[in-house]
Amino acid sequence: QVQLVESGGGLVQAGGSLRLSCAASGSIFSIESMAWYRQAPGKQRELVATITGGGTTVYADSVKGRFTISRDNAKKTVSLQMNSLKPEDTAVYYCNRISPKYVWGQGTQVTVSS
Repeated sequence: QVQLVESGGGLVQAGGSLRLSCAASGSIFSIESMAWYRQAPGKQRELVATITGGGTTVYADSVKGRFTISRDNAKKTVSLQMNSLKPEDTAVYYCNRISPKYVWGQGTQVTVSS
């Protein structure tokens, strides 16, 4: 049974930074492509960034140049460094395997004030 636990969210002013972390217990983490997703109020969940087991990364255009995804295979964690945050980044952030998905965790709330 894989459990995903996200943390690190909070309230920050526009232009600020946050670092999110996701711990994945019970998975063969090192070979799995992982991703961060977000869901804003009233909107569908969207893909933010992905990272393969080998460390190749891809970003959504809306966060390119501001967010950095990374992973620590030994600790089974994936992180998202978010800089130059904007109010439109406000959402609940989740991590998950790209495919097939694990059961979603609770996510972590990020709120960016203008």
